[in-house]
Amino acid sequence: MKAERLYYEKWMEEDNIVEIKIWSVPVSSDKPYGYKYSMVYIKGDNRIMGYDNSEGKGDHRHYRDKEEPYKFRDIDKLFEDFYHDVRRYWK
Repeated sequence: MKAERLYYEKWMEEDNIVEIKIWSVPVSSDKPYGYKYSMVYIKGDNRIMGYDNSEGKGDHRHYRDKEEPYKFRDIDKLFEDFYHDVRRYWK
């Protein structure tokens, strides 16, 4: 089974960009729940925050130059956590 794109969204407003990509992938030790995802908020030329599970790194979260593990629960919680962080940054 090849990866199948389940969701894609990108919006831009002035120098703000949010891009979200979610794919269905075969279950593996690297992707035990069968999803590959990338969520990013960019302001200007700088990644402010992002959530992803790139190959070999597992689930993690970026905030500016810091990277930390992220506990994936489900897709709805992933969206909730990402948008919560974006709104918190805007304030």
